[in-house]
Amino acid sequence: MSVTWDCGVVGGGFAGLACARSAAARGLSVLVLESKPDVGARPHTTGLLWPDVRAAWSVPPRLTRALRVVRLYSPSLDSIDLDSKEVAFFATDTPGLLRWLAGETRAAGAELCTGVQWNADHPPCRYLVGADGPRSRVAERSGLGRNTEFLIGVEAEYEGVRGLDEDVIHCFLDSELAPGYIGWVVPGCGITQVGVAARLPHSVRLEAFEKRISSLFDLRAARVVERRGGLFPIGGPVRPWSKQGVLLLGDAAGFSSPLTGGGIARALKCGDRAGEAIADHLMEGGPEPAEVLRAEVPHLPWRRLLRWGMNLAPPNRLIDGLLRHTWFRSLARSLLVPSPRLGQPP
Repeated sequence: MSVTWDCGVVGGGFAGLACARSAAARGLSVLVLESKPDVGARPHTTGLLWPDVRAAWSVPPRLTRALRVVRLYSPSLDSIDLDSKEVAFFATDTPGLLRWLAGETRAAGAELCTGVQWNADHPPCRYLVGADGPRSRVAERSGLGRNTEFLIGVEAEYEGVRGLDEDVIHCFLDSELAPGYIGWVVPGCGITQVGVAARLPHSVRLEAFEKRISSLFDLRAARVVERRGGLFPIGGPVRPWSKQGVLLLGDAAGFSSPLTGGGIARALKCGDRAGEAIADHLMEGGPEPAEVLRAEVPHLPWRRLLRWGMNLAPPNRLIDGLLRHTWFRSLARSLLVPSPRLGQPP
């Protein structure tokens, strides 16, 4: 006789693991299915954490690296420093961070199965959570909303990059190489992350971006450790993102920023809250988890307006001019640099 789980979670990323950990800690039987052979294999994220997220989740210091300055470059490679009074971000060993979170999830009592593709009959469960990424099979098979707007990004991890300021996140505006988004160079944990992203249907050219920044960083003797890429939803929450007995989380639900595509903080917060709500619903007859979670769902209309502006991919000469204006620098600071008082930007 097959086991019926209280909660089945499809996807072993940040949202899925946070949900599974929380639900298991409340006493539910939880099974996580991850299609990759290992949790943390080839993550589709640069892995930056806001300081308040790192503190709230007690992330081990060995998995992070403090970054204090965001350096924003124009297409002509002029730059401004958006420094923080404290740590602006933490770069992470993202595979290591996900494996640590998987260990926490197992310790809470959940079971994780890797290398397993989900199908509609497995696992038999009382409540199903789809945290299986921007092209969610759970959403498709369950008749829930689908993401339709994406960034596409590609990133290489290097060892041996020279000429790098070790506490600076380098962000590059360029409508020719990164239409609708940016390029970046991040001093990570033992490696340097070099990447570029654009709004679909534009393509990305990492080699061209690396050539553009070659006057700033020396990659000639650097060695590529890994390459990865993926899609990042920017259309806002899908509709509907839940129905009776099924809930979408993370990128599957479109719970990422429409401006940046970033979503780790929200994935962890919403996943944790969803696990609690599912436990309350199944064990105590509490409200539908989606009703509880609705207050956590991002709307951010002004960020959608800014996303519309980025989608226009203004000419590079215009971006060069904007970077010289005080109001643009203030806007960039509010979007990119956490406030020590308020935590992460809204």
